[in-house]
Amino acid sequence: MAGERIQTPLRRVLYLGSAREGTGHFWRQRLTAVANVPLVIAFVIVMLSVVGRPYDVVVDRLGSPLVAALLLLMVGSIAVHMRLGMQVIIEDYIHGEGARIAALMANTFFTVLIAVVAGVAILKLALGG
Repeated sequence: MAGERIQTPLRRVLYLGSAREGTGHFWRQRLTAVANVPLVIAFVIVMLSVVGRPYDVVVDRLGSPLVAALLLLMVGSIAVHMRLGMQVIIEDYIHGEGARIAALMANTFFTVLIAVVAGVAILKLALGG
């Protein structure tokens, strides 16, 4: 008992639970959700501006540096948000340790794959490849 510290409930909460990362995960998910709002609105505006346009106009507009940067930011933010959201679902509903680890790994690999493929497509448009 001599080395044991007495903690208030608030102090225990501030330690973030057994994984020590609950609050950070929560805030990253909220931050990406907030970031997604203006990024998706910008995406919708850009897409509406190219509806019915000739192919060359669409490629030029989507490949412009500002639009490409917005699209890359959107893909990155959405990918992180998707990974965090699926992580919570996997941790809550997959109970076997091996299956949970496999699903978490698959979630990360799938998210990275989607982000890289979308990023390469955007960069291809932006760099004229």
